[in-house]
Amino acid sequence: MHAGSTMNWLDVIAHPLWMVPTLLLWMVGRRQRRGTWDPRACPTQLKGKTAIVTGGNSGIGKFIAMDFARRGARVILACRSVSRGAAAAQEIQAQTGNPDVHVRQVDLSSLDSVREFTEKILEEERALHILVNNAAVSGLPREITKDGFDVSFATNHLGPFLLTNQLLGRIRDVLRMCVKSFGRALVNLNVAQLSNLIKNSAPARIVTVSSINHKKGEVDFSHFRGENVTYNLDRVYNHTKLHNIICTNELARRLRGSGVTANSVHPGIVMTGMMRHYPFRIRCIFNLIGQFFFKSAEEGAVSAIYCAVSEEAEGISGKYFDSDCSIVLPAPLARDSALAVKDFEICERLTSKL
Repeated sequence: MHAGSTMNWLDVIAHPLWMVPTLLLWMVGRRQRRGTWDPRACPTQLKGKTAIVTGGNSGIGKFIAMDFARRGARVILACRSVSRGAAAAQEIQAQTGNPDVHVRQVDLSSLDSVREFTEKILEEERALHILVNNAAVSGLPREITKDGFDVSFATNHLGPFLLTNQLLGRIRDVLRMCVKSFGRALVNLNVAQLSNLIKNSAPARIVTVSSINHKKGEVDFSHFRGENVTYNLDRVYNHTKLHNIICTNELARRLRGSGVTANSVHPGIVMTGMMRHYPFRIRCIFNLIGQFFFKSAEEGAVSAIYCAVSEEAEGISGKYFDSDCSIVLPAPLARDSALAVKDFEICERLTSKL
């Protein structure tokens, strides 16, 4: 009797009619994943432009870099693993026909590594037109770096914060040199006017990949050093993504009038290797559901590409873009201007070289 019942259930499950609702579910999921903006329909070309993508060797970052290379940019993949970065660079070169794709090593969890990376970039590159802070980790257990920070906070926020500001620091140095060279009469000119004096200068865009999970994040500055933190699945990740938006908004305020924009984006719920540190059971459930409803890495790259290259996003700064490339309001904490100033100043102190 038991064996017969089992066979009956197997017959029901294996019936061809199950293919119909399964196919419909798949089609609905695909439609929900498809955005309204198509990168391939965007005519923007990046010849003569330089772009840096952190974590550009895999997942969303690789497809962002692929798009930039397809548009003719000089693309620098900022990766922790040089070997994986080299493999990604070869793939991008082969698929786009653009040989100007390069790998530079950086471990965002190490402030010394970030400084070495930025020093090398400032020595080698004459300009930087696009910076995409994409690399991030999630689900890591508690670990304190040699700088004294929680490894997730260092990788997801403090490392990218330092990298961005180190590169911006050179812009300020060049502007100060212009003032010194052209005389005291230029002192009263604003940053935008001084920028016009620099040969081959161009508007630049900074894009930080955050997450809708920032709405579940909290601001507690003791978290930076791994204190008062609950290490459970994406809890720490959520906090770091909130800090990303807060500091990006403050950076945009500080860059106002400079021709450099800074925005943060939510890529969507994406099927990437981000969950490799999660328990096996959680990963299995995520991957099973994700086949129908979640975005691929290529689809998840769209909102960041939109902010980096689209004509529609030109001049827009200090905004948070959803996965469909629309501007939406982030969580209330991310819109607190006083908190933003405090957060930015604390991060400056923590990442300064004493």
